[in-house]
Formats: sequence, structure tokens, C-alpha cells
Amino acid sequence: MYQQQFYIIINILMAMDMFVTILCGYGAYSLSLEMTQDTLIMSWYDFVGIVLFMMFLNNFILGRFGFYSEKRFSNNWIMLKNLIIALTLSHVLLMTLAIMIGINPFPRSFVLPYFLFTMSSLMIIRLILHAYFDRRSLTPSNSRQILLVGSLSRIREIKEQLDKQPSWGHQISGYLDEGNDGALNDYKMKNMGKLSNFNNILKDYGIDEVVFVLPKDSTVELRPFIEKCHKLGVSIRIVPAMFDFKHPAMQGGHIQGIPTLSYQTGGIASASGFLYKRILDIIAGVGGLIILMLIYPVIAIAIKLDSPGNVIFKQVRVGQNNRRFNLYKFRTMIQDAELKKRELLTKSDMQGPIFKMENDPRITKVGKFLRKTSLDEFPQFINVLKGEMSLVGTRPPTPDEVEKYEDWHRRRISMKPGITGLWQVSGRNKISDFNKVVELDLKYIDNWSFWADIMIILKTVWVVLARKGAI
Repeated sequence: MYQQQFYIIINILMAMDMFVTILCGYGAYSLSLEMTQDTLIMSWYDFVGIVLFMMFLNNFILGRFGFYSEKRFSNNWIMLKNLIIALTLSHVLLMTLAIMIGINPFPRSFVLPYFLFTMSSLMIIRLILHAYFDRRSLTPSNSRQILLVGSLSRIREIKEQLDKQPSWGHQISGYLDEGNDGALNDYKMKNMGKLSNFNNILKDYGIDEVVFVLPKDSTVELRPFIEKCHKLGVSIRIVPAMFDFKHPAMQGGHIQGIPTLSYQTGGIASASGFLYKRILDIIAGVGGLIILMLIYPVIAIAIKLDSPGNVIFKQVRVGQNNRRFNLYKFRTMIQDAELKKRELLTKSDMQGPIFKMENDPRITKVGKFLRKTSLDEFPQFINVLKGEMSLVGTRPPTPDEVEKYEDWHRRRISMKPGITGLWQVSGRNKISDFNKVVELDLKYIDNWSFWADIMIILKTVWVVLARKGAI
């Protein structure tokens, strides 16, 4: 996973650097034309050849100075220093080549602005990207939460390498010391206690991945912990220490050269899959937000005229791996609907820890129309843009529902919840057994593909237009 994310990030960076090199070349050429009044500027063909040459030369030299390496620079000052040296070298080579092949004129009014434009642009891009990834890694909704399990010495080593590992956002939630040998106070990691608390830690801290870094002489039997991760939908990664565990779904990888065995529990197993899904979410989120802004005044007036209360209904829901977030919808029920829900729990049409009632007396007249047309769902595009939900996923449950889950039910929240999903387009009004709902969700998770999401979206549009049930 990390290696795939690294390759995607580096490919994007290389493409951006090439584009910036071309754009800055055009900027410097235009400025040189203005400064020299067309008298001391090179020909157009010389300019095109220089820009194409610099496009490849800059990428080559930046690569040699570690800008496309799997290891991040220890700080921004070192990164900026290396960038200045690399670009200075490339422009010195450019001037040397221009003299050797006889490009004349080759004015300083072009070379100096070209150097300054390129250097400042690449600096800004690097600083913005570093700030973005550092900030993203601190937001639980967008970062991969990691639990380290093993001996202190090996935990320390893998922590140092994970800190250098480029990714779209990962954060070490804490560690479990299998030997209870002390604490890692100098590494700012939370000691989460003993291995006996493993099950509760996975459920309570929103863990996405467990990295086992056990020593060679460890007496810990990994199989129960691996089976528990599999049951809860938590991915695992094993740093081998003469450990032979064969599993058909195990994949080899590495973190900064440290070999690992990883097991993805269904769902999105590749970095490209995450990228495509997130791009789709952003595009859909922006489109949905625009529609929301257009329809909000009309729906808000209708809701207010129909019944007292807020226009937007906000409720705590459970997201990926037990993350809590506020879900937004247009209010479709009376103001004290949550209080009256307790009186209706025995009348639920669903079997299991989920409440659904076909003729719910709490729904208002406007609410019935909003639900039938699925217009009440549009505020959820805010959740999608925030990264708390996806366009396609599983239904986001309430905390009281999750408390009643069996372990195998919990794997349905191992992916981000969605506005729509397989259950919603599979005749959900005809399903009354919660276990069947979970089976559909797990089918979606285990067989996820980008094209499957597209098909669910198309089916969702058909269901809404045909008015076969609210999404």
C-alpha cells in the first residue's frame, strides 16, 4: 500500500515539475521580450529546445538530489537547500550547453528570470504539499490510524521509518509492548497497555491497520490476533522475524526497506483505488454541494412552514472503523423525533440492531416528499467533501446500533460509509433481516472495484427517478 501510494505521489510530482519548468520558461521568455524589445532574444526554435531540455534535465537532477526518493527530507530547510543546489546546477549546465552549441543571443534577461521563476515555483509547490500531507495526517477522517505491536526496540525502529514514509496520510495511534518493558517517552506515542486489551483497543480507537513487529524470541501466538483483525475488518502488516505464516491473501511489501507481510481484509486494496474513489467523491461532492445551494432556499421554506425546528438535521453516526462524525440531512421528522424513537423501537420492521419503520409517525408531510425523492440526502455531500463519507459505501450506523453489533457485523464499518450503496439499490424496502443487510455490505466490501461504484451510482439514479424507494 505505502509503496503504491509513493509511486502515485512521485508520478504526480514529476508531472507537476515538468509542467512548472515549461510554464516558467514561457514566463521568462515573455519577460525577456518585454525587457529587450525583441532585439537580444533567442529564436523561438532555440527557446522550445531549451525548455524541453530543461524539462528532462530538472527532473533528472531533482531525482539525483532525493526529491523523488521514498525518504522525506528531515526538515524543510534541508529540502530548500537541496532544491537551490539542484536548480543552480541544472541552469549552469544549461548555460554551458548554450555556449557549446552556439545559441546566440542567449540573454541574461531570460536565464535569470527562468532560474528565479522555477526555483520559487518548485519551492512553493513542495512547501504546500508538505504542509498538506502533514496536516492531513493529523485528521483522523483522512489518515490511516496505525497500532504497533511488538518489542520496544523494534517498535522504535519501525516508528522512525514510518515517519519518513511518504503517503496520503498515516498516523501512529499508539503501541502495545508485548514484553511490558517500559515506555517510549521520547517518541510521543501512546502506550495503550497490554496485549490483553487488544480487542477493545481496535474497537475504541478507530484502528485501520496493525503492524506486528515482534522479535525473534517472542512467545506471542499471532493467529488469534490476526483472526480478530480479519473479523473486525482491520488490515494487518507483519514485519518478519523468522516468522512463517502462509496465507493466500498475504502480500509482500516494505517500509523503507524493512520487509513486511500485509493482509488486506477486502475493500480497496490498492493506492490507485483509493485515489480514483476519492477523485470521484470530490467531483460528486462539489456537484452535490452546488445543487444543495440551489435547492436549499426552497426546501428550507417548505420545512419551516410544515413544522417547527431546524432545517438541517445533525446526528452522530459511526464512520470507518468506529470514527464518530456528524451526519447532515434535511430534517424530515418532527422536532423531538429522537425522544419518540424509544416508544417505537418495538415496532421496527427490521430484525437486528437497526431501526426502520415503513409508516413512521414522526415523519412530516414535507419529510415524506423529501425521502421519496431522496432530496433529504443532499446535505451529506458536505460529509463527502470533508472525507467522513464516500459517495458509495455502506449505511452509516448510529452509535447505539454499533454497540449491539456482533464482531462479524463490525466489518461493515471497515470502509467509509456512503450516501448510496449496494443495499440501497438492491430493494432495501424488501429486506427485513439486518444480517442480510450486513451480507450485502460485506459483498460490496470484498468485491469492491471502481466500476462497481459507477454501476451502483447509475442504479441509484434509476431507483430515484423510478421512485422505487428512498436512497
